[in-house]
Amino acid sequence: MNFILGVFKLYSERFDFFSELFIQHILLSGTAIIFITVIGLFLGVYITRNKKAAGIVLGISNFLYTIPSIALFGFLVAISGIGNGSALIALTVYGVLPIIRNTYVGICEVDSQIIESAIAMGSTNSQLLIKVQFPLALPVIIAGFRTMVVMTIALGGIASFIGAGGLGVAIWRGITTNFPEMTAAGSILVAALAVVSDFSLGILEKKIRMRVFGTVKIGGV
Repeated sequence: MNFILGVFKLYSERFDFFSELFIQHILLSGTAIIFITVIGLFLGVYITRNKKAAGIVLGISNFLYTIPSIALFGFLVAISGIGNGSALIALTVYGVLPIIRNTYVGICEVDSQIIESAIAMGSTNSQLLIKVQFPLALPVIIAGFRTMVVMTIALGGIASFIGAGGLGVAIWRGITTNFPEMTAAGSILVAALAVVSDFSLGILEKKIRMRVFGTVKIGGV
């Protein structure tokens, strides 16, 4: 009980400090999410049009995903130095897999009869993608996006280990100074941001599924 009271007391006494770190964390995670979404969607769509590249792209993404985060951060420090730049690269590397995979699977699983009907009506490849395949694949893509957002926010908590900003600063400071209340305060805010984001995206996902499939049942990927 005293520990919990200590955490809330810390929030009260150092409100400006945590507010600044919270905003930094949102900006860092948000920037990474934008990069991940653009790269992931592009590669996901590309490999649906080039099946030979699909195995290579997904294989590389899976391999990068298995590298321990601390090891990747350390490797990037030697190349791009400390700070937000290296953190953004690491977050992007870890986050692209769910978007690439779900975009690829979502588009590939669109009913072949629907595609044949669209082609028979004279749809071009771009029209087929934009007006038929992508909208029908959107629920699956959103599911991958939701996973990626939560993962990126959580992983951003250790970005301070290489000099980046965000709530990881509080976590790292608490660890290095043996101040568990500080560590808990930073961790709780990271978790809260991830939970709120996941909840909001969950509502969006259900609305999209209802519009596309007429149901909120989540299946597949």
